Amino acid sequence: MHSLRPRLGRSALLAAGVALLAAVAACGGGSSGGTTSSSAAGSGSASSMPSISKDAALAKMLPSSIASKGTLTIGTDASYAPSEFVDTDGKTVIGFDVDLAKALGQVLGVQVNVQNAPFGTIIEGVKSGKFDLGMSSFTIRPDRIKQVDMVSYYSAGTAWAVAAGNPEGVTPDNACGKKVAVQKDTVQVDDITARSKKCTDAGKPAIAVEQFPLQTDVTSAVVTGKDDAELADSPVIANAIKQTNGKLQQVGEVYASAPYGIVVPKNSGDYAKAIQGAVQKLIDSGAYETILKNWGVEGGAIKTSEINPTS
Repeated sequence: MHSLRPRLGRSALLAAGVALLAAVAACGGGSSGGTTSSSAAGSGSASSMPSISKDAALAKMLPSSIASKGTLTIGTDASYAPSEFVDTDGKTVIGFDVDLAKALGQVLGVQVNVQNAPFGTIIEGVKSGKFDLGMSSFTIRPDRIKQVDMVSYYSAGTAWAVAAGNPEGVTPDNACGKKVAVQKDTVQVDDITARSKKCTDAGKPAIAVEQFPLQTDVTSAVVTGKDDAELADSPVIANAIKQTNGKLQQVGEVYASAPYGIVVPKNSGDYAKAIQGAVQKLIDSGAYETILKNWGVEGGAIKTSEINPTS
């Protein structure tokens, strides 16, 4: 942890906000619009994607509706770098989730169409048939498994970030009375809500929780001093620290590691098995590790993909 320093003045905060907006133009975007296909560049270079062959047996397990159109439409919230975010062209969705999705398409012999959508709408979009899959850093948890099936493909925990120097002295266990930013509909909402209740149960001030629709807005709130801290998935916090060029720092350790899951319609049988099999093939072939290394997130790699893992 860096040594403490005074809170930035208003003019400095505004300057920091401008700098952040310039950064998030390259590492985030709006909640609708941008798409990418399986031919789009991944981590800045199409050549960085490994060559992956089609698995005919897995391809035959796809629903006829998908096989006939030859495309998997995948919903994602492109404000969550480095998992999924909008490239510098302002429209192309990139990230390690996107590269993994494209690789899945190659295994299954279909094109991939990634559509940017608000995070809280993606599961409903899969249930309604708007999206064939959802792939947006969804932590696998019981309330989600009641609605859809989830195929594990990565593991991440929760981390906290504060302004450099931590002027408010915030830690995950010392946030009572502080202003904390979080993205709506994420597991971190439950986390910070429970922490706030512990504060009030102990006779301390509640945490002032501010929820934003986009993760980029969460980070902006902390950089500009509007909020004292943020919490998000560990690779996202690491990326925010990097992208804001020293304006943020992590406090505390990463905790509550859990698998991410690809969202598949509930009780879809062979369809979920095809997705799980495709993820496992990527893992076994080494293509999975290559993609994660391209983004610097190989620390969350898993060895076995499962449908609705219990832990």
